[in-house]
Formats: sequence, structure tokens, C-alpha cells
Amino acid sequence: MTGLKCYPSLRRRVVWCAVLLRIRVLKRASIVALAVVLALTACQRKPPEKTAEEKAAEAAAALDAGVAAYERADYDAAAAAFRKLSEEGNAKGGNNLAHMYQEGKGVPPNLEEAAKWYRMAADKGLAEAENSLGVMYENGDGIAQSIEDALKLYQAAAQQGLAEAEANLGRLNYEGLGVAQNYPEALRLFRSATDKGNAGATFNLGLMYANGQGVMKDLNEAVKWYRTAAEQGLAVAEFNLAAAYEDGQGVMRDYGEAMKWYRAAAEQGMGLAPNNLARMYAGGRGGPAKMVKQHMWYSVALGALTGDDAKRAEDYRDALESVMNDNEIMQAKTLAVQCKESNFKNCE
Repeated sequence: MTGLKCYPSLRRRVVWCAVLLRIRVLKRASIVALAVVLALTACQRKPPEKTAEEKAAEAAAALDAGVAAYERADYDAAAAAFRKLSEEGNAKGGNNLAHMYQEGKGVPPNLEEAAKWYRMAADKGLAEAENSLGVMYENGDGIAQSIEDALKLYQAAAQQGLAEAEANLGRLNYEGLGVAQNYPEALRLFRSATDKGNAGATFNLGLMYANGQGVMKDLNEAVKWYRTAAEQGLAVAEFNLAAAYEDGQGVMRDYGEAMKWYRAAAEQGMGLAPNNLARMYAGGRGGPAKMVKQHMWYSVALGALTGDDAKRAEDYRDALESVMNDNEIMQAKTLAVQCKESNFKNCE
């Protein structure tokens, strides 16, 4: 070893030499062992903890990926993405997974599971989940019916300014469900939701003006709100607007417009709409009276009507057949099939 001399003739120095050599060898071994330990420690070191901002960005990206998968109808991928987020406690992921359980897309339909995930998201204060869980409580879907719980959830979501919740809370006040009937409060809530573009609230606002509930009766104002909701595609508003045009209530009578809006409502499966179209043909309104068209519209209506309405439509159609020839009846039936299969686009 460099710098170390051994003296064989001197016992004590030989011994001293051996001790020094042993110590130096042990030190080298320790250095090697330490290097191995340090290397292992470096290999096993965990990555640094992500910041809250990084975690939020990852969750947002995963949520966007799930939504994109849903929009391209890749429901399995969407459900997988939302489930992972849900299990990590992400409220929006839970809300979306609950919606998929309601629809049965990407997962088997399961209202109990839907309620479970809506509750998770609602407990975290997500307004959309509070409103959806409220609807489930109101209807008793997948959960024990409770208007009281529905009311509380609608109130919580409405306080956050969610239009759908304001519309639902307004409806409860309008109907006196879970609370004392309160037209002024219903009107306030419907106005707020209408300002945010909620078609249901807009229609209900029109209904209150038509009936003079909480406001002075004003059919012109009612038609204004029916039209706004109808232009958003709400079937019941399309129907009421058509009726206003047919009867000349709040607007100049216009049978052409009446038939246009009845047809729009019929396209969305509102059974009374084709029934009224048939009636208008019977009276020669909206065009020349044609028994074939009357028969066709009554046949279309029968697919959606129930009870007394269905019985009346059937009686009218049968009465028509008594004065139609076989060719006309066959033509009417063919038109009815053609009309329904084209989603009311080819009814002429």
C-alpha cells in the first residue's frame, strides 16, 4: 500500500501493519456498499408530488376526453373515463357517469347507480347533480320518492343560479308541491330561468300570462313567450302557439301558421297535434278539405293518443272511411306510414 511500510523484524510493527491494512480494506468495502445503497435509493425514489394545479389540469383533460368520446358515440370509452374520475372523487365525472347510467350508454341502465353518483357529485356542491338528484327524488326514480328532498336540492342548485333548478323550483311553487302555492315566487323563478334561456320556464311564464296567475291576464304576452319557447323546439309550446293561431287568441288568426306549428309539435310525438291537423282538414282550414289527409292525420294521431282522445280520433277516422272508396283509404294509410317513417317530413 502506498505510504505504508512493514517491518518483518519488529513484531509490534508487523501487527500494526496488518491492522492498518484491514482497516483500509474495510473502508473500501464500506464505500462500495454505500454506493450500492445510494444507487438503490435513487432507483426507488418516488416522483415528486403533483401540485393541486397539475392535478386539476389532468382531471380537466380526462373529463374533456370523456366528453369527446361521448359525443362521438364511443360510450364505453366515455364511461371508463368518467368512472375513473368518479372513483377519484371528481364531481363532474360522477355527474356524467350518473347520466350514462340513466341512459344505459356504455353501462347497463341502472337508476340506483345513477342516484348514487349524482349524490356523490351533489354532496360536493355540483349544481347540475343537485338538480338531477332532485328530479330523481321527485319522480321516485331509483330512490324513494321525496318531494321534501327534491325541494331542498332544487333550492341548493337554484341558489347557484342553475336555470334548470330555477325552473323546477318555480314549478313546485306554481303547483304547491312541497311548499305553499306561491305564484309570485313561481313567476320570479320562471323569469330568472327564462333570462338564461330555459325553454320550459319560458313556456310556463307564457302559461301564467295566459291564465292570469301572479300577473294580469295578457294573451299577447302569453303568445310572445310561447313563440320564444317554440323556437327553442319545445313541443308543448309549439302546440300552444299553433292553437293560438288557430283560434286567433293573442295573435291574428292564421291557419297556415297553425298547421305549421301543429306539424312541428307532431314531429316530436305530441299526439294531439296530428289530431288537430286532421280536424283542421275536416273544417277546410289551412287548405282545401281532403278526406285522404284527414284520414292520414287521424291515423298518425292514433299512434300517440290514449283514452278518450284516442277513441274520438278512431271514431272520426272510421266515419271518414264510411264515405271513402277503397283507393282513397289505401292512399291515406300509405301516406300515414310515409309520414311517420319520414318523421313528418313527407306527409303530402
